[in-house]
Formats: sequence, structure tokens, C-alpha cells
Amino acid sequence: MAGGQERILRRRISSIDATKKITRAMELIAASRIVKAQGRVQAAKPYSEKVTDVITNLAGGGAGVDHPLLTAPEEVSRVAYVVIAADRGLCGGYNNNVLRAVERAIAADKSQGRDYSLVLSGKKAAGYFSFRGYEVHAAYEGFSDQPNYSDAKTMAETVAELFENGEVQQVQLAYTRFLSMGSQEVAVEQFMPLEPTEIGADVAEDTDGGGYEFEPEPAEILGRLLPRYAEARLYAALLESSASEHAARQRAMKAATDNAEDLKINLTRIMNRARQDSITTEIMEIVSGAEAMGQDDDDGLEDLITQSLEGSFAALASDRNDA
Repeated sequence: MAGGQERILRRRISSIDATKKITRAMELIAASRIVKAQGRVQAAKPYSEKVTDVITNLAGGGAGVDHPLLTAPEEVSRVAYVVIAADRGLCGGYNNNVLRAVERAIAADKSQGRDYSLVLSGKKAAGYFSFRGYEVHAAYEGFSDQPNYSDAKTMAETVAELFENGEVQQVQLAYTRFLSMGSQEVAVEQFMPLEPTEIGADVAEDTDGGGYEFEPEPAEILGRLLPRYAEARLYAALLESSASEHAARQRAMKAATDNAEDLKINLTRIMNRARQDSITTEIMEIVSGAEAMGQDDDDGLEDLITQSLEGSFAALASDRNDA
């Protein structure tokens, strides 16, 4: 193998080594952020559970039956999709899985004569749908790594305005549900109107408030709590998506690190084999040249071969140290 090709291989090995260090660092960072994201998910649960419990008792007592968020439309002509994706890539199929699920759902709606509207979270979602010519009502970005409740509130207000004004008759929430470090799944769920099973409105008729005493009227309380419930549910989805993003990135970067190590080993093996072939070729050239010159001095020929081998092995050792 020519010296130029050897230099190319050495540069490739050096580049792969640098890439491996980067992917390893990103893997460790993602692993540490997963733990924090899981903690945020757990911290948000008590509030969400308590709001759900109160609404369950209110709805179980028959309050607020006519509230827009509890009333199913007679006909659905337009559906809004709240899509939660990431601001950054390098997380495997995390973004594509949820985006393609929404795309399939939109295609299914179109086949039934329904229109759509998109409310997006994450640069990847905005770029994906904008590039393909979809109509985007609103797009938010910059908080996929660590969402705050204020972010969820802003998005929920936008969606609630669309729904309450009658611009859309149904809202679907698409996000990635976090199951474990190694398992996440895409979920496309009805967000508005709230289904009775989501808030426990189908509790027994004799609960009569379930032990709660409400002041002022239950209907007024329900009207105030339902928007908070929608915000809490959207916030929970943002937190789960954040944890799923970090888990997906950690797995993707680990795979990239392992692949870089395998590629480095293979290229090093190829370079060493080529270098050994070069040494063999060099020895054969020396012997052939000596025979052609009619050199009968075996000791002199042996000295030439020894010097060539020493130089070649020194170069090979230097190459390995550089790699």
C-alpha cells in the first residue's frame, strides 16, 4: 500500500477517535439528564393527581356537564394536533416516530373529509411539517430539554382558544411516553374535549361529591379547574417527552460510540496488514535487486535485509503509537 493511502487511513482513525470521544461525552450527559427528567416527572405527579381527584368528584356529582371541555361535538370537521418533539437531533428515531405517527393520523382524517391544524413543540417538528407544506397554526421551541409549567400553560391557552372558539372540534395530543430507560412509545391521545374516562366522570351516581364540600358552586369550580387540568396534562406530556428524548439520545450515542470503536479496530487491522504487505514487498525487492546485480555475498545481503526490516518495524511501531 502506498504511503499516501497509509496516511489517509491514519487520518481516518484519528478522526474516528475524536468522534468517539464526543459521542461518549454526549452519552454520559444524556444519562445524567435522564435521572433529572425522571425526577421532574415524579415531582409533577402529586399536583396532577390532586387536580384529577377534585375534578373526578365534581364531575361525579354532575357539575359542569355543559362545559365546552366536557361536551363532545356532534360533528368533527377539523382536528388540531399538539405535537411534542425535540429541538435537537442525534436521538435515534425519537423525532421521526412521533412525527410520522401524526402524519399518518392527518392522512386518515383527510380520507374522512376532516381538515387539520398543527400546534408544534420543538424545532424538529416545525422543520419537518413546514418543509412538507403542512399548515402550522403555532410553533414553540427552546424548552424540549427542560420544559417549565409556563411553557405548558402557553401552549394549553393556544389550544384551548382554538377549541373554545369552534375553530377545531377535537384536539389530539401526540408525544412519546416514557416507560423505562430502554423503552419509550409514541402516544396519540384525545386531548380535548376531555373524555369521561380520563377524569373519572363515570363514577357511581351516589358519590355526591365523594366526601368533598365545595365553595362556591361546583360548576364554577369546575370551570376554573378544567383549564388547569389541561395545562397539567400537557405539562406531564412535555416532561415525559423530555425524559424519552434523553433516553433515546443516550442509546443513540452509545450505539455511535460502539460503532466508532468497531470501525477503528477494523481500520487499524487493515492498516497493519497493509504495512506488513509493504514490508514483505520491500524485502522481495531487495533480494531481487541483489540477485540482479549478481551479489554473491550472503552476509552483505543479510545486512541489507536486516536494516530494511529494522526500519520497517520502527515505522510500524510509530504508526501504532500515532493511532
